[in-house]
Amino acid sequence: MESEAPVVLLVEPFYGGSHKQLIDLLNANIDNCSVFTLPAKKWHWKARTSALHFSQTIPTCPSYRVLFSSSVLNLCELVALRPDLAHLKKVLYFHENQLVYPVRKHQDRDFQYGYNQVLSCLVSDVVVFNSCFNMDSFLSSISSFMKTIPDHRPRDLDQLIRPKCVVLSYPVQFPDVSRSSRLSDTNLSCHNPDSSEEFSSEEQGSRQSTSKTRTDQKLVPKGDSEDHMKPLHIVWPHRWEHDKNPELFFSTLLKLKDKQLHFHVSVLGETFTDVPEIFLEARRLLDSHILNWGFQSNKEDYLRVLCQADVVVSTAKHEFFGVAMLEAVHCGCFPLCPKALVYPEIFPAEYLYSTPEQLFKRLQELCRRPDVARRHILKVDTSSFSWTSLKQRFETLLAGGGP
Repeated sequence: MESEAPVVLLVEPFYGGSHKQLIDLLNANIDNCSVFTLPAKKWHWKARTSALHFSQTIPTCPSYRVLFSSSVLNLCELVALRPDLAHLKKVLYFHENQLVYPVRKHQDRDFQYGYNQVLSCLVSDVVVFNSCFNMDSFLSSISSFMKTIPDHRPRDLDQLIRPKCVVLSYPVQFPDVSRSSRLSDTNLSCHNPDSSEEFSSEEQGSRQSTSKTRTDQKLVPKGDSEDHMKPLHIVWPHRWEHDKNPELFFSTLLKLKDKQLHFHVSVLGETFTDVPEIFLEARRLLDSHILNWGFQSNKEDYLRVLCQADVVVSTAKHEFFGVAMLEAVHCGCFPLCPKALVYPEIFPAEYLYSTPEQLFKRLQELCRRPDVARRHILKVDTSSFSWTSLKQRFETLLAGGGP
């Protein structure tokens, strides 16, 4: 049987992590898609040059009606190089925005990344953000961002872009983790009803595995009568990069250690070419507290750690959505997040902290009474961020029929 002609053109210059997950999810669930990607390596070069590459590799196809891409792509360049794509309904998806992305050292060339995103918005028909924080921070920063230009600055660009903007959460493919699976090491169900084999993270480089699981520590199942006796199990499932602020996380744990409080820690997430030095030091200083260290390449192992943990902590200085936190909460972890960025949009006030001291005090209390975290009924509805809940909106977004 001859396949139908493609209608939706999916383009991803940085095909890794949550970017890859979204493209794979749409391709698997939206009819008549055609996919063009580049590997998730050297992000800056993909942002600079991918439009030229795709202009040469995407074939001319009269059946295309919709073009969907992440904001890594300079969509303005692509449609200029390929006028046949300009008439499509152009949908730009922001996983993150470069106008408020924290950089360790500002350089003139960094301006281009945010500028490309603004230009892409101007030629798009629909601009989609994964959170209100992402959208609001982008739109409110355009004016000040453009002041970097020495003279002849453009004006009122936010007013041109705002009418095109919508918020559509990143669709998380949550595994089927029942309460019973949290009570048994041998009964963890990792079946994913949405049939994804990947779990989310937010890579910006090639992955390196430094996984370490302690076999000399007994990982005790939750829920028995000795909840108050077992050390609190804290998990940190984030990229090993400075924007996730590992310095704050480890300094807080070292304070807990200095207080001679009992706790275990699992440091998950992915590592890249340049691992912050704090990880090497923390591994040495916290050695007796560590249960798991490094990226869990097997999905079942990753979910098992989340199901065995009691508290999940974010110390991020940058977060536009936070898939890892939602995954951990879905597995039953008590969340502690900054009262900033996207977190107040997702988590009730009782899970937020405003200062490092508040984070330390909350963890100190939970170390002394781990049963509080274990018996707490979570007040976060993760189902509203699931593909099942969001599928219809994505289908409407990618429906053909022009801009």
